[in-house]
Amino acid sequence: MLINIIMHGCNGHMGKVITDLVAKDEGCQIVAGIDPYDDGHNAYPVFPSIDKCDVKADVVIDFAAASAVDSLLQYCVDKQMPVVVCTTGLSKEQVDKVRDAACKVAVLKSANMSLGINTLFKLLKEATKVLAPAGFDIEIVEKHHNQKLDAPSGTALALADSIKEVLGDEYFYQYDRSSIRQKRDKKEIGISAVRGGTIVGVHDVIFAGEDEVIEFTHTAYSKSVFAKGAIEAAKFLAGKSAGMYDMADVIG
Repeated sequence: MLINIIMHGCNGHMGKVITDLVAKDEGCQIVAGIDPYDDGHNAYPVFPSIDKCDVKADVVIDFAAASAVDSLLQYCVDKQMPVVVCTTGLSKEQVDKVRDAACKVAVLKSANMSLGINTLFKLLKEATKVLAPAGFDIEIVEKHHNQKLDAPSGTALALADSIKEVLGDEYFYQYDRSSIRQKRDKKEIGISAVRGGTIVGVHDVIFAGEDEVIEFTHTAYSKSVFAKGAIEAAKFLAGKSAGMYDMADVIG
């Protein structure tokens, strides 16, 4: 079955990457794009806003500006069209609107669209069950390019959340030890951020025990890993009933 996709934010960096990847994918095609900027180079029609789009599709992939998410959600609810929300930087009110939309249409949202990162979430839960009771300390170090505004990254927080899901609420996140003159608390999960150069994204999760260390590392060498995940998410979501989904559902 050929999946028809509307690409919301088609002429942004990620929209272009997804367009190129979909062109080589026999399982799906982009039938329309949404972007205020259009120079006519796309092989599909491009509309300046989602409410102007009159092309039928199976699913929307969203990699646009946060300011465009509200109208996107309303459109998808009205058209009963599943949507993969990849845009970051949403406000609390917008996150609530995403959840509200999921009561009426299929919505997939994840902190990171990479298939590798989402597999790592599962692996960390299993490792935590074994290593934390054995006294291993847990540290997360994330590295990104020097233009990234937020720290720690949303992915680092999501990795920490997957660990804390196993350990419980008595564990807490420690972001900065520079002002703390005391031994490491056994209940803390350390999170450190590095910013430099053009690093796309590196996440190290360290389990440090007595005389041994186990490390999980995910390295993104290009943003295409997020694009590939978004495409797989769109294939998964097409035809799904209303509900909130994430990449854990995609990888099974």
